[in-house]
Amino acid sequence: MTTSNPNIVLFDVPLTKTNLLPLSYTRPVSDLRVGIMTLAEKWESLLPGSYSNITDEYLSEKFPASLTGDDIFIASDVVASQPLASRIVSLKPGEALLKDDVLIAVRGNREMIDNRELTVNMEFDGEIDRIGFLYDIFILNDKAVKADFERITSGRMSHPLSGTNTVIGDPSLIFLEEGASVEGCFLNTKGGPIYIGRDAEVMEGSCLRGPVALCEGSHVNMGTRIYGATTIGPASKVGGELNNVVIIGYSNKAHDGFLGNAVIGEWCNIGAGCVASNLKNDYTEIKLWNYNAHRFTRTGLQFCGLMMGDHSKAGINTMFNTATVLGVGVNVYGSGFQRNFLASFSEGSRAGFTDVPMSKFFDIASRVMARRGKILTDVDRRIYEHINEMAHNFKY
Repeated sequence: MTTSNPNIVLFDVPLTKTNLLPLSYTRPVSDLRVGIMTLAEKWESLLPGSYSNITDEYLSEKFPASLTGDDIFIASDVVASQPLASRIVSLKPGEALLKDDVLIAVRGNREMIDNRELTVNMEFDGEIDRIGFLYDIFILNDKAVKADFERITSGRMSHPLSGTNTVIGDPSLIFLEEGASVEGCFLNTKGGPIYIGRDAEVMEGSCLRGPVALCEGSHVNMGTRIYGATTIGPASKVGGELNNVVIIGYSNKAHDGFLGNAVIGEWCNIGAGCVASNLKNDYTEIKLWNYNAHRFTRTGLQFCGLMMGDHSKAGINTMFNTATVLGVGVNVYGSGFQRNFLASFSEGSRAGFTDVPMSKFFDIASRVMARRGKILTDVDRRIYEHINEMAHNFKY
């Protein structure tokens, strides 16, 4: 293997993978979005090569590993940086890079990930960020948006910003990709940059306070208020008020209602008037459902909002209590605050929940994805069927 075109494998750490459920049910950890790009895309931009994943077996059909016997393995929860990429690419066969005795990367074969006795351990003395829990995604999003913005826009010129907008702060911190449209808006860059992706639109009357990222093909509806650090993933639509929210992609929160310190998966829909608390009335430390512990665990945080797995939906005027976790394929509705944890493939309200039959879930998911020109494949169906089997450990 030559360092000019290495074979790079992003491997999931089992404990971290479980701590990141329900978002990691449907993807390798490296496909989580933090900042403008996913964790994998950050590595690809800094360390060009051939990429694949080592993840849960039921996901491996969709995300297969490509191994040569002399590969660079990188822990998928590590946020890429230039100093770290430079150090990793210089690894020799049999060398492993650690930070505080935790494995970051190793060059060699797959056995070396589990058997450190086969490696020569090297310590990385720089700073690293890792996504160990769901809330790390929104906590690190400020730093990540700023780093991605600098990386993506370096040496490039933004498409022109319409004169109908009001800019507060440094206008050079606003970048529009080709086809982006922003008209009649207030854009404040004093706290960080504002990135508007290809063919994305910010409608009139909206207020964006950076750092904010609107990814390719997404839309901000009229009069929306977005505080940093917020990322709206590709092909999504938002409205109302958002504060420190990360939407991975292909999801809608298109109407009035508040969402803060939240992480939303793909193919989700949050109905009109939905509100999600991110602060307890007594200002005490927040506990969040943890799949690994099978209970609510301390976060050390005062602010934490909604964590929503893929293909979950909330009916109009749904109220979410502080730090609520929705699994995959949840359909929730009705008055009053919902439970703080709702298991995957369940539907209902405070009056009670029932299982969602897989045939019904597949029918809805197919229609939702078709609206974005995507297809629910047979591989996807097998993944969701496996998740449904696992989800029975957490039912009601």
